[in-house]
Amino acid sequence: MEPVLDLLVSICSIATIGQYVWSIRAHFQLQAMFPGAMVISAVVIATALFFLAILWIQSQPVPAKLTGLAVELASSALFWWAIVTSRKARLHFAFAPDNPHSLLTDGPYRYIRHPFYSSYIIFWIGWGIATWSIWAVVPVAGIAVLYVVAALGEEKKFSRTVLAGDYQAYRGRAGLFWPRLGW
Repeated sequence: MEPVLDLLVSICSIATIGQYVWSIRAHFQLQAMFPGAMVISAVVIATALFFLAILWIQSQPVPAKLTGLAVELASSALFWWAIVTSRKARLHFAFAPDNPHSLLTDGPYRYIRHPFYSSYIIFWIGWGIATWSIWAVVPVAGIAVLYVVAALGEEKKFSRTVLAGDYQAYRGRAGLFWPRLGW
């Protein structure tokens, strides 16, 4: 059973990264890979290889693998909800220098301002759970920091546009990565 679960987690994880790669070319506007995006790409590749090694070299409890897999699938659901909602908006890829030209407040954007980054963080948490290793905390925390930096940079760009007032009101309603409680 364990090798089957290792294979299932590996396939799901690689497929999830594959969907993110697909989105870079097919969903987001991307004129060039800027330094921040290159850093994220390198960290994703290194972390994926690290997690695959842990998954296949060490033994993990079955509940950890199943929980990790469920969390990964939840992240994919959020990712695709954000894709469907933002498909016509032609959003910029992470760390692009361009200012935003539209404000999305439907779908997952109704609850969180950065559902793509949320889905990425949730995915890495899920894979980290599946590895059941304390060493997974370091790369997950590092990736989360990269996404926080990217999100805050994007938020700063809104302040330089005609959308600044609308975005400020939106910030009061929607959480950064997680829904606001009591809204």
